[in-house]
Amino acid sequence: MKIATYNVNGVNGRLPVLLRWLQESAPDVACLQELKAPQEKFPEQAILDAGYNAIWHGQKSWNGVAILAKNAEIKEVRRVLPGDPEDIHSRYIEAVVNGITIGCLYLPNGNPAPGPKFDYKLKWFERLTLHAAELFASGKPVVLTGDYNVMPTEIDVYKPERWVDDALFRPETRAAFAKLTAQGWTDAIRKLYPNDTIYTFWDYFRNAYGRNAGLRIDHFLLSPHLDKRLKAAGVDKNVRGWEKSSDHAPVWVELED
Repeated sequence: MKIATYNVNGVNGRLPVLLRWLQESAPDVACLQELKAPQEKFPEQAILDAGYNAIWHGQKSWNGVAILAKNAEIKEVRRVLPGDPEDIHSRYIEAVVNGITIGCLYLPNGNPAPGPKFDYKLKWFERLTLHAAELFASGKPVVLTGDYNVMPTEIDVYKPERWVDDALFRPETRAAFAKLTAQGWTDAIRKLYPNDTIYTFWDYFRNAYGRNAGLRIDHFLLSPHLDKRLKAAGVDKNVRGWEKSSDHAPVWVELED
């Protein structure tokens, strides 16, 4: 079973890129972030025509998350991260596909830091960690994947010294990610490639993609059930080089059936 995550940076504006990637990569499940489309503007028919069922939580202009499944039923569990009834951002959606609970998330950026946006990021992280603990304790096979907006270590960022004050790399952010993974989750990419330079995001400016001046901010966290089934993982880096592509590249894992 192949599960992928992809921050599409606008699902309608980059629909040709998304559809081409779905055809070429053919994941069984695809988690999308930054739809940047209200609920009624999600391109459901185009996704269906590509062979995928979909659930999504849209939001006008910003955010938005979706889970797609190829020829499989998607049983939605929730579309809001618990813990703050006043939070209206569409940043989390959770479903069961083929017996696996999949949480698709788009963690806040948090810049400028310090400030209210950074405070919101850390509070959202706390809510995610609490919910993740419940999922982990359930004993079910669980994937938590998406754009975490965190570079966990210095190996995950090009020239880390330039990022010390950024919300994606501040000590509080990295500590929050470490606290989450310490519950027992496996960072799939780092399990298979503990010391490799691997990025999932390249800015549009300063030829970042051409220079491979990137960040690893899109992650797969696997519960112990799935850690045992992990057989491959990678980044479809070439997709970032396509015309009118997102500034993120798709990330994927393959699990033994």
